[in-house]
Parts: sequence; structure tokens; C-alpha cells
Amino acid sequence: MSRRRRAVARPVRPDVRFQSPLVGRLVNTVMKGGNRTVAHGIVYTAFDTLAEKQPGAAPLEILARAVENAKPRLEVKSRRVGGATYQIPLEVPPDRQLALALRWMVESAKSRKGIPMREALANEILEAYSGQGNCIRRRDETHRMAQANKAFAHFRW
Repeated sequence: MSRRRRAVARPVRPDVRFQSPLVGRLVNTVMKGGNRTVAHGIVYTAFDTLAEKQPGAAPLEILARAVENAKPRLEVKSRRVGGATYQIPLEVPPDRQLALALRWMVESAKSRKGIPMREALANEILEAYSGQGNCIRRRDETHRMAQANKAFAHFRW
């Protein structure tokens, strides 16, 4: 890790259809091997499926609420103190919260075998929207670990 200067965070390009940076981040998370058009196809087809399954709400609002539900507030980081390694609970910065929520959604959609990625992603977004699903379980697991290691919070620096 370089100690010279902080890396400048580049702005995320908004997507073409919705002009939303959140959807742009989702496309970047889904993208594999630089195939942006394939990732666009997966995300937009998932949004069409969301619009069919939830006719009253806009797909962008569903995604925003799902990501908000899946964001972790606390996480643990390993810190070595005096020969022992402790799991220290830390608050998660907002940018990392978003990155983790999107990554967990895409990973749990990929782990669903037997259905196409576009349907799996739509189902995962809907489950996160309703407060269920694998990414919500992962967030709760992270929070539980942070709660269990609350006694080591004084090692934070």
C-alpha cells in the first residue's frame, strides 16, 4: 500500500437507459471480462422482470430500496495486537457499504444454479427489497460477528 497519496476515486459513469450512477455500479459489478454490453443486457432484462413482478413501483426505486436494505453498517477487521489476532468491529464507510451490498447481491444471484443470471438477479433484488434473501442473511451475519466482538472495539485506531 502506497503511503505517498490517496488514490483519487473516479466518478462512475451513469448507465445509458436510466442515467443512474447506482445502475452503472450494478452493471460494473455484473460485468465479467470487460463485456459491458452483456452486463447491460443482464441488468436491463432483470429490470424488465422487476417491472412485470412489481407493476406499481419503478425498478430504480426497487433497486435503491433493496441496496439500502442490504448495506452493512458494521464489519469486522483483523488486527494483530501483541501476538494475538483480534476481530475488531468497525463502521463501514458509505462507498464500501454500497460496494458490499451490490457485490453480495450479484454473488448470491450467481450462486443460484439452474436459472439464467437475469432472472436470478431480479429475484435477488426482489428478495432484498422485501428484507429476505442471501445478501440480507450475509449482512445479518456480518452484524452478528461485529456484535459478538464488541468487547475488542477499544483496539480500534
